[in-house]
This record gives sequence, C-alpha cells and structure tokens, in this order.
Amino acid sequence: MNVIAYLIYFAITYWVTVHVGLSFYKHGRLYLLSLFHNDEKISDSINRLLLVGYYLLNLGYVAIMIRFWDSVTSWQTLVASVSTMIGKIMLTLAIIHFINMTVLLFFSKSYHTSTHSK
Repeated sequence: MNVIAYLIYFAITYWVTVHVGLSFYKHGRLYLLSLFHNDEKISDSINRLLLVGYYLLNLGYVAIMIRFWDSVTSWQTLVASVSTMIGKIMLTLAIIHFINMTVLLFFSKSYHTSTHSK
C-alpha cells in the first residue's frame, strides 16, 4: 500500500507545487515591482530565481520525505500518512515563503538606499 500512498502523494504535491509556484510567480511580480520601484529587470530576475528555487526545494523535499515514510498497512493509515506528509510540506513551504518575503523586504530597503545615494 506504500506504493499507492506514494502515487497519491506525488500527484497531490505535483499539483500543489505547480499551482502555488505559478501563483507566486504571477502575483509575486507585482509585489517585487512595488519593492523595487518598478524596476522590471531586477524584479523579473528575482521572480524567476524564486520560482526555480521554489521548484527545486519542493522536488528535494518530496524526494527526501519518501525516505521517512512509515509502513502503510490499511486505507486508514494511507489517508493519515498522505495527509501528514502533505501537511508537513505545506507548513514548511509557508514558513519559507514568509522568510523569503522578509528577506526581500530588507533587500529592497538596501536597494532603495543604494539607488537614492547615487
């Protein structure tokens, strides 16, 4: 039953990863433009880097979490196990997202300081 759990986990995490990644990419551009005074070049560059990093982080996390998966012996443990693993990745990514937003805010402040001092 572990194989079934893995397949369900991969399908759901794939959908969540792509859907959320594209949403961050689309809506994040406006956020980055506001942080960097409509500097499209730097905003788009950072946005693409964040998307690539997000996908790499997700792929690595999903691959590593398979290693720590407990044995699935029933449909009840399958649902509980898949839910737990998906919950872990969503919480981890949410924390990382807020850390990224904070880092970008501080980075944009130093960007403002360096562009205004020229």
